Amino acid sequence: MRISRKPSVSIGLLFSQAGPYQMMGTEMLKSAMLAISEINESDAFDFTLVPHVRDPKGVVENYHAACADLIRDPGVEHIIGCYTSASRKQVLPIIERTDRLLWYPARYEGFECSDNVIYVGAAPNHNVVPLVRYMLEHLADSAFCVGSNYIWTWESNRVIREIVSAAGGQIIAERMLDLGETSVAHIVDEIVARRPPVVFNTLVGQSSYLFMRAFHAAATRAGLAVPVLSCSLCEPELKLIGADASVGCITSSGYFASIDRPENHAFVARWKARYGADSSPSVDGQYSYVAVMLLARAIRRGGAADVASVRSAAGNLRYEAPQGAVWVDPGNNHCVATPRLARSVQGFRFEIFWEAAQPERADPYLSDLDLSALDRVPASSQRTATMRRPSYLRVVK
Repeated sequence: MRISRKPSVSIGLLFSQAGPYQMMGTEMLKSAMLAISEINESDAFDFTLVPHVRDPKGVVENYHAACADLIRDPGVEHIIGCYTSASRKQVLPIIERTDRLLWYPARYEGFECSDNVIYVGAAPNHNVVPLVRYMLEHLADSAFCVGSNYIWTWESNRVIREIVSAAGGQIIAERMLDLGETSVAHIVDEIVARRPPVVFNTLVGQSSYLFMRAFHAAATRAGLAVPVLSCSLCEPELKLIGADASVGCITSSGYFASIDRPENHAFVARWKARYGADSSPSVDGQYSYVAVMLLARAIRRGGAADVASVRSAAGNLRYEAPQGAVWVDPGNNHCVATPRLARSVQGFRFEIFWEAAQPERADPYLSDLDLSALDRVPASSQRTATMRRPSYLRVVK
């Protein structure tokens, strides 16, 4: 093993390795550690990253204490982590009070902008809006919404409701479960009884896997074919759901392991070499990898690891990530990225059927979303078979 003579930079990793979404936390940590090892082994960087890992175990209240511990000892200035928005909201006050920088790798619901957060994951115009538009143009003008009872679902449902209503459709029902709740039968029974044309799923972790299995079984018995739409499903979760129940879900995401670009082929190969040929990187894992890569490049560009230097250096710093070109918009600290839609198929993978022509600027407050420009939804027989580019999304060139 090569002994490094480079100076080191301590960073915090805040991912749950237990609890209702332990699989996602584990995948995110694994991706972050892969990126750290690549940075430390590269001659392109004159420093190494030293990770300090904390595990809140999926308990929301634990995130604040874990974050405080990282800031107090070993005194990190940069923390990469949190999966749910509930956990991010727990650490945000202390991050801002102590002027640290949180690199948040998960997709989220938007309607937030902090000088002390780099939002690496997708904003609502990257995930929710394209998926709802696809639903309206090709599937139905109404949906049954089921999700976990916290801000991710609240805000996502609000956006869905506003877009669907503006297009002349309706939300049939909104049903929520507490994070980690496993009693899904009553919601499944209601969906089967009401027979909606589409189910929009914002459940998180174990709740989602159980729901998908139970709904597939019930729908099969009832002879019901209802597409499930999601902004959070990823390849490792397909295996937890099961071979049959995981097929056919339409998912909006900035990253799929099937993206056909050299950077992704190489990333997937490195991932499999480290974690096993049967494993697959996930969207939030890839975002965690990108967060480390952006942080390291910002340190190199700025010549220092302090928050002010890194924040300034990160603006418009372009990185050819596995998901495509990514850079931080200095106007809102969100990453510019490429939205995609895919359908889950046999073999626990996704087939991408649409992607934006170019990376798009994050619009966390949906200020560029013009609901008045939405046409009334055409009759089902008039819906086209191909995905048109959403006319109300602006493209960054």
